[in-house]
Amino acid sequence: MKQTVKWLAAALIALGLNQAVCADDDDVSDFQETLQAAKQGNVDAQYNLGVMYAIGQDVPQDDAQAVQWYRKAAEQGDAQAQVNLGLMYEQGQGVRQDYAEAFRWYRKAAEQGLVQAQYNLGDMYNQGRGVRQDYAEAFRWYRKAAEQGLVQAQTDLGNGYAQGQGVRQDYAQAVQWYRKAAEQGYAGAQVNLGLMYEQGQGVRQDYAQAVQWYRRAAEQGYAGAQVNLGLMYEQGQGVRQDYAQAVQWYRRAAEQGNADAQVNLGLMYANGQGVRQDYTQAVQWCRRAAEQGHAGAQFNLGVMYAEGRGVRQDLALAQEWFGKACQNGDQDGCDIYQRLKAGY
Repeated sequence: MKQTVKWLAAALIALGLNQAVCADDDDVSDFQETLQAAKQGNVDAQYNLGVMYAIGQDVPQDDAQAVQWYRKAAEQGDAQAQVNLGLMYEQGQGVRQDYAEAFRWYRKAAEQGLVQAQYNLGDMYNQGRGVRQDYAEAFRWYRKAAEQGLVQAQTDLGNGYAQGQGVRQDYAQAVQWYRKAAEQGYAGAQVNLGLMYEQGQGVRQDYAQAVQWYRRAAEQGYAGAQVNLGLMYEQGQGVRQDYAQAVQWYRRAAEQGNADAQVNLGLMYANGQGVRQDYTQAVQWCRRAAEQGHAGAQFNLGVMYAEGRGVRQDLALAQEWFGKACQNGDQDGCDIYQRLKAGY
């Protein structure tokens, strides 16, 4: 059966900064006083009133009212109001979703140097939302935010260098930016830095260092790091081989719904590694991953049905799961599906 390899895709995804910038408690006065000041054109009061409506502080939560007051402050040039208004348009909260309007307001705030806006603007370019996709422009705005110390931007800047997206590929630069964010405790950067050490990209290959960085992220609950740490224990890379520890880390990620961890945990049960052999449990965990569209899990579930392990033998269901694996790009699944279909 098939084991999942390193969780590369998720390891190179940074989280988006999709939250409003909130006012300090000292800046939010009594609602009536804030309302009066806002009606008189006070930009700080208008912004604060938008926040109060957005989060339901001292007033019933109302996205439409939040948009109204953010807009008044934004039109007076308040950068925080501009980025929050952009966010409302991006998410379709209190207003019809409009990526172009979100982009416009993010740009206004970004050009004033607001770090959250710079990052969000880079993300719009990266995703092609409200503007034509442009990796070079995304990289430029990520850099502006990264240079202000924003860990998400530093991680995405590292991703750009690692993937050669918007800039010439440079693993050493990728490592440098991942390290900046990782040392601030950002789990997404920690797992990426671990991956660079594991693969020897931009730094001398060092499995022990890879384990160290995977562990830091894994202990924060980052599922991708938990999978990678489990694999290091299973394979004995950078740490003494320990199937029980591998099972422990796979389980933590699997219980978060991570399909790679679920298929790996299923294999540990099937092989009796780090846990008593239990084909029923193997089927259960493979099924969870298979139902998420994981091709390797679908293939493995096909094997279990074909051989009657952990489930009653059923060649029709085996064929069905091999077919699904095939549809998701598993060539072995395609080959077995065709043989079963032909009656071999």
